[in-house]
Amino acid sequence: MGCARNEVDSEEIAGRLAEGGYELVGDGEQADLVVVNTCGFIEQAKKDSIDTLLAASDTGAKVVAVGCLAERYGAELAKDLPEADAVLGFDHYPDLAARLGDVLAGHSVDSHVPSDRRLLLPISPVERPAAASEITVPGHSWGPASRIVRRRLDDAPVAPLKLASGCDRRCSFCAIPSFRGSFVSRGPAEVLSEARWLAEHGVRELYLVSENSTSYGKDLGDTALLETLLPELAAVPGIDRVRLSYLQPAETRPGLVRAIAGTPGVADYFDLSFQHASGPVLRRMRRFGDRESFLALCEQISALAPEAGIRTNVIVGFPGETEADLVELEQFLIGGRLDAVGVFGYSDEDGTEAVGLDGHVDPAEVNVRVQRVTSLVDELTSQRAEDRIGTEVLVLVERDGTEDLDDMAESEVGLASGRGEHQAPEVDGECVFTEVGGVAVGELIRARVVGSDGVDLIVEALETMEPSRSAG
Repeated sequence: MGCARNEVDSEEIAGRLAEGGYELVGDGEQADLVVVNTCGFIEQAKKDSIDTLLAASDTGAKVVAVGCLAERYGAELAKDLPEADAVLGFDHYPDLAARLGDVLAGHSVDSHVPSDRRLLLPISPVERPAAASEITVPGHSWGPASRIVRRRLDDAPVAPLKLASGCDRRCSFCAIPSFRGSFVSRGPAEVLSEARWLAEHGVRELYLVSENSTSYGKDLGDTALLETLLPELAAVPGIDRVRLSYLQPAETRPGLVRAIAGTPGVADYFDLSFQHASGPVLRRMRRFGDRESFLALCEQISALAPEAGIRTNVIVGFPGETEADLVELEQFLIGGRLDAVGVFGYSDEDGTEAVGLDGHVDPAEVNVRVQRVTSLVDELTSQRAEDRIGTEVLVLVERDGTEDLDDMAESEVGLASGRGEHQAPEVDGECVFTEVGGVAVGELIRARVVGSDGVDLIVEALETMEPSRSAG
């Protein structure tokens, strides 16, 4: 459940369980045990996780909850959800195969007891013993490569690759640091090792994920380390595109902007977590910036890469937000020329500073503001998509038109689709081809934009771009 970071954790769990002698079965097959990797970020994610656990219990299999919801609530979740046979936290991951064996044998496994992970030593979901080979680049000695304990759960041509875990920021609305812990970068050798492994398993695009990618390397003594690592990732044999996610605007240095915009093989894509544009609201969120500085960053990006994609999330109805604050946010959205915007209404999260702030906005008014900003965003992002008509895009094909026919609109059946450089998996729009057939999943196609539908682009194929480097 939840974000791409959880997707990586799920594949690491799958790899460790496979090494522990478990056989993973496909959808629709009867399992003896179901492990649900939950999300505990916002209320809807919690509900979805609990609904999934309940649905799993109806299959007759043993059910184990892991992941963020299990880490955050632990024994409390176990008490309120007796349908789960065990609730295990991050500290159980290294010996998870043994703990699941206990569950299958009918033994009781003590539920995880939550604690503030900011007060604990850094954790790693999977231990990665060193391998013999060395990862080196000119001017750098990054130490030994790592044995990869990960099992892909699909054969998609794009896969997330985790840069770090945790977060050192203390945004007043966010509980993530309390259950994910402080920010810990993965070593460059480890990241490169996993990138090579993913390429060998058919991945053409790496989607770099973390809670705050702009912090990468600061705990390793090099705040510009990401600028050095990006070209090395783009040069991995078999990888044709590297995409970076979750940039903190206040930490997005000019050097990093240049590295993203100017490195061949790195997507011109900027996932910037603005959250708001009013200075006073941002201060109450314990964040930095304002409309002027955010617009300046967007202009800097556009000057270096005019066709770059920029996406963000915003929170409306934060405690103390005034009409003037909301107008300030709207003016930023109008001037920023963003490709995708997620609009969220504020709600209290357990254990966060914002719960105790004055000036809480009535929930009904929060919904009104969400609809107001969403309507504006829909108009602006549709216009941004229209502006791309006539341009060329490189599309990584992810669907050839033959999958999930029951879930597709009649007009879309048989149409292939994928994503351009300015479109990230799941959270942004996609490129839909005009012709039926002719492209295959995993191909990189140069295409011309001939129309748009909301944030989606309608494209016609021009040329198949063969991989510039072979994996292996």
